[in-house]
Amino acid sequence: MKNTKNNSFYDKIYAAVCLIPRGRVATYGQVAALAGNGGAARAVGNALHKNPMPGVIPCHRVVNAQGRLAPHFAFGGADGQRRLLEAEGVRVDGGYVDLRLYQWRNQ
Repeated sequence: MKNTKNNSFYDKIYAAVCLIPRGRVATYGQVAALAGNGGAARAVGNALHKNPMPGVIPCHRVVNAQGRLAPHFAFGGADGQRRLLEAEGVRVDGGYVDLRLYQWRNQ
């Protein structure tokens, strides 16, 4: 049996991630807040790991609160997220993105 409440929240997460512009990143907590539950950063990570449309839903644009890339990025291995971000002009240094430069401010 499908958990429609969870699926609905995942749909909100995917919609929020699609708002992140090319060349910018957002944090898991930021995406959770945009999806309506600011305390659900871990759920965002779980949803992105299950991304039903890689290449359409840009989950590579989501990083942790310190700008750290996902250590086990679901689509392309450990370096996949870095490659995708760098292709968009986001500089990655030592597995981190400088949030002062690249974080999307969705106000």
